[in-house]
Amino acid sequence: MGSVGEKRIEDDLSYPILLAERVRSAADEAESFKADCWEVGKQVDRLSQMLRTLVRFTTSVQSLYERPIRRVIAEVSKNLERALTLVRKCKRHSILSLVVRITSATDFRKVLNLLDASVGDMKWLMGVLDAENNGSASGTFLSLPPIASNDPIISWVWSCIATVQMGQLTDRIEAANNLASLAQDNDRNKKIAVEEGGVPPLLKLLKESSSMEAQITAANALLVLANEPERVRSIVEEMGAPIVVQVLRDSPMKVQIPVAKLIARMAEYDPVAQEDFARENVIRPLVTLLSFETFLDDSGTRLGKQSIHSIVQINKEMEKNSWTSSNSRNYSYGPYANSYSNLHMDGSTRGGNYRKERENENPEVKIQLKINCAEALWMLAKGSASNSGRITETKGLLCLAKLLEKEQGELQYNSLMTIMEITAAAEWNSDLRRAAFKMNSSAAKAVIDQLLRVIKELDSPTLQIPAIRSIGSLARTFPARETRVIGPLVTQLGNNNQEVAMEAAIALAKFASPDNFLSMDHCKSIIEFNGVPPLMRLLTCGEKTQLHAVVLLCYLAIHAGDHKALEQARVLTAIEGADRTMFGQHPDLKDLVPRAIYQLNLYHTHTGVHPQRQLYAP
Repeated sequence: MGSVGEKRIEDDLSYPILLAERVRSAADEAESFKADCWEVGKQVDRLSQMLRTLVRFTTSVQSLYERPIRRVIAEVSKNLERALTLVRKCKRHSILSLVVRITSATDFRKVLNLLDASVGDMKWLMGVLDAENNGSASGTFLSLPPIASNDPIISWVWSCIATVQMGQLTDRIEAANNLASLAQDNDRNKKIAVEEGGVPPLLKLLKESSSMEAQITAANALLVLANEPERVRSIVEEMGAPIVVQVLRDSPMKVQIPVAKLIARMAEYDPVAQEDFARENVIRPLVTLLSFETFLDDSGTRLGKQSIHSIVQINKEMEKNSWTSSNSRNYSYGPYANSYSNLHMDGSTRGGNYRKERENENPEVKIQLKINCAEALWMLAKGSASNSGRITETKGLLCLAKLLEKEQGELQYNSLMTIMEITAAAEWNSDLRRAAFKMNSSAAKAVIDQLLRVIKELDSPTLQIPAIRSIGSLARTFPARETRVIGPLVTQLGNNNQEVAMEAAIALAKFASPDNFLSMDHCKSIIEFNGVPPLMRLLTCGEKTQLHAVVLLCYLAIHAGDHKALEQARVLTAIEGADRTMFGQHPDLKDLVPRAIYQLNLYHTHTGVHPQRQLYAP
């Protein structure tokens, strides 16, 4: 496949054919080294014949893999030019010319070796393309041409790609597997596979809806290649996103599994892929596939009793919000508001053909598809407020909450990480925060309930840490009366796992920060939940944990400096003795520590103080 600006392959082939004719003519006119010139002419005739066969072949096939043709033809042309220069020296010339142009048998040996290599390259090329049989032979042609003698991998990659692009379906599948196997060996092989044009034929194979095996093989091969931003961008630039999304929508579960994994991988490595997938509305089928059979056993659970009603209600709200946003406030994710209601429950526009198959699939296949869909949503939401908004505007939040409640292992983890990314986006995007995490929202309540359950009941730092971060990201959404979220975080300040305790301090700091309108109320709640003693113990931990403990203590001192618990715990002494080297890591401490000390001195070193006032050092 030629790139923009490249000459047509027929034009490239015409030049060496012309050179071969000139060499043949010059060899016939030779006056010296006639035997050597005859050998050169003989080799050139073989090359000329193969070149003409190749021309006929290139004009008769619809999908031609051009990369090795151009490389081999360039090398053949270079060798023919050297042969022409040498043979022309053998014409009758004046004595002076003979003195200047000395030709030896060694020169002919070199040229004949080069021409012999070109013949070998052409034989290999004809075999790879199956030009002599017009592409009707089967199997992948694997041999080593002279042009690749110093780098055999490139010839194997060429052979695989040529078969994937031009072979029979069974051969294409085998070649795609071989290409993936080569690429798995190391990153250099992956780079060669992409640079030599391996992506377009793999995408073409991915679209082979008549063969589930072909689609799975192509998706897995692309997945092997997509482990680095530049290579992912190559897939995107070949219009990979629309193809991948279409296959996700229209394929059976066993195909959707590697395709969903491919979406996750591409979104992880390339923000442009994230945007392209969103533009193709990939979130709709992902959420729907994730929801498949998720709510079937809801009747016996607290969350489930309201799930179906909640879904209906959410979709009604989505329709209303979609109309409102298009006519008034236009959020960055507004155009996707009614995404779920326009999609069949099976996850595709033509997916009804596979509904029966989905219902009858074995549980392992169903769970693996959900694992990969959850991972894809996680990577699509990562760092993207618009994609996070698209997820929340479907029934995505409610579904994620349910999976967090009833699943275990990788699916539970991926669901939790998706929630963490959505809440992280909501922390900095007020539109998303207001739209998705209103306290009267069934989906938001379900998510918060499950996050608190994970924090309180699961003794797993791997799950507790993202759950704590999620609650911290939502700190500005909770009213002062919503103290149920403070207690579990305070409890985790005493967790034996130092990282969990540190994350709890970071999350609580978001409640206590002056940036939070209700910081004073939240600070009082933290102290009333007995948060000061475990915070003081954190001051004896590692430097990073100490840093966040000091920050939170400063906030408590500034907003609730008159509380006796601070005096009893000798917080003033602790803050005064804080390691000043921490200031470089948290510049705000330069201001926080003096303000905290001032407040504590004001209330705890004098008698007859007035009720708490918000006073700061001048």
